[in-house]
Amino acid sequence: MSLTVRWTRLLMVVLAAGFAGAAYAIRATMDGPIEQYSGAALSGAIVYTLVIFIRPLISPLAVGSTAIAYCWFIEFAQLTPIPGALSERSWLARQLLGAQFDLIDVAWYPVGVIPLVAAHWFIRARTRSQTDSTPALAS
Repeated sequence: MSLTVRWTRLLMVVLAAGFAGAAYAIRATMDGPIEQYSGAALSGAIVYTLVIFIRPLISPLAVGSTAIAYCWFIEFAQLTPIPGALSERSWLARQLLGAQFDLIDVAWYPVGVIPLVAAHWFIRARTRSQTDSTPALAS
């Protein structure tokens, strides 16, 4: 495993923990729509970091599409009784699956993902341009 992949994975763990910490801090200090909507957006951001952790070299558009599709899948699964039943039995299941469907969350997942796609694209383009502009070593 290359050093770049290791650093990328470490960064994703730190970012996921930061996003989770922000979500819990907002939940603890605020109430109402800000708490709910930021939770959905930050959940999307956490999924984004998990996808990169699993596949560090994946393109920004593929990561963003995967993260949003996964979040939507989980949200629409809440229309069935399975996530609610699991969430009643386990705190972890409630965090991962939620308990009830909310159409507004469907719109807020991309709000957490799209800025990360843009940042990822910018960093990737900048890294490539710096690599391309490095002069070749004389032989």
